[in-house]
Amino acid sequence: MYRRSRTWVAGWALWSAPRSVVVVVLTVDAIAVLVSIATAFLVPVHGVDVLRFAVLALCAAVAIELTRQFESRREYARTSTVPYIDTKAVWSFAAVVVLPPVLATAMVVFTYTLAWFRVQPNRQKLPYRWIFSSATVLCGTHAAVAVLAVGMAGYPRAPGEATWVGLMDLGIVACAAVVRWAINLGLIMTAIALSKPTVTARELFANFGEQLLEAGAIGLGLVAAAVVVTNPFVLPGIVIAMIALHRGILLSQYQEASRVDSKTGLTTAGWWHDFAERSLARARDRDETLGLLIVDLDHFKNINDTHGHPYGDSVLKAVARELMAEIRDNDACGRWGGEEFVVVLPDVGTQQNLHNVAERIRRRVQSIVVQPPGQDLPAAEIGITASVGGAIFPSAGITSIDELLLAADTALYAAKNSGRNTVRLGGSDVPALPKQRALPQQAEPPNARG
Repeated sequence: MYRRSRTWVAGWALWSAPRSVVVVVLTVDAIAVLVSIATAFLVPVHGVDVLRFAVLALCAAVAIELTRQFESRREYARTSTVPYIDTKAVWSFAAVVVLPPVLATAMVVFTYTLAWFRVQPNRQKLPYRWIFSSATVLCGTHAAVAVLAVGMAGYPRAPGEATWVGLMDLGIVACAAVVRWAINLGLIMTAIALSKPTVTARELFANFGEQLLEAGAIGLGLVAAAVVVTNPFVLPGIVIAMIALHRGILLSQYQEASRVDSKTGLTTAGWWHDFAERSLARARDRDETLGLLIVDLDHFKNINDTHGHPYGDSVLKAVARELMAEIRDNDACGRWGGEEFVVVLPDVGTQQNLHNVAERIRRRVQSIVVQPPGQDLPAAEIGITASVGGAIFPSAGITSIDELLLAADTALYAAKNSGRNTVRLGGSDVPALPKQRALPQQAEPPNARG
């Protein structure tokens, strides 16, 4: 048994991480163990404390079981560059407020252990991260314990009655909650930043708005603390609230996933097509113009084959940034699939205006410099160019977005046939193609243009 456990730990991906990450993870884990032991016997445990712990643990187990499908999907979809949103804080923070520190520690260990076996979609993968997450929560938990022990007379207990003393107690509990959240988030973000030196602050804080969900969970924890002391039979209502909270989390993530391309941060083809349809209807109603551009990277397959797909992904991200920098707030830019991008420009004005935007995009792409990893070849010598095809509504024979796409696609083929790295707009001088432009069925369909 010991040998098997030792082999399991030795196989963790942690040991191949940067040394700074290993040091931070092991240090935080050690601190969590030490403070848990140090505070274990500061407050005596009474029979009523054990009973309250059992009630909270039972509610936590029921909530974890009833929401585990939501949590599994959320955990599966989460990227490694954003902090984990801990909705189990409802029960662990309630324990911080009304239970002795040793039982507050036990609640964190219990909920994280149960969630590991019931929620984690890939338990054999990266277990040290789950342990580290629980360690950061323990560190935050005992910092909150310190705030409550210093600020509240008679700790542990729920905030007092509706008096000035009770209001002060509530303020101290709120401070403890902020300290717990800040320490947990700060430690997690530190580990992410050290493990991924290239991660940007924007990527780190990409789900910062979702942290309000954890704040809501902590708020429910305060309610649970008061309820378990006064009327434990009301706790099932909090479990129901947790289920509703998880549904809200998952719906928000599904909406975001359906709108944003994970590789470039641009809109997905489906969402872009819907936006373009609405924009065309608005242009028709208001007697305005609508421009559409298709941007196709030249010889992108050669770039992938020569320098690898990670480098190709970096190029796609760089192109996406340049496109977003060029378009207006009321325009929409999407990834159409592979190395193709589409831009819709409401009220673009004249065809010359559309050509000017397309030409600026072409020059922006041509100026992109992305250094291949581990190679001596200067990035400037790796030519990144794009061919751009465009069309404008109203034009003869164009009454729908699909027809506008077909006209822009026809112009794109003309740009490719003219030697690439050029702009062409749809018109009577561009020969029609026999195929119909259709919405991609996959995020990254095969592309044979090059």
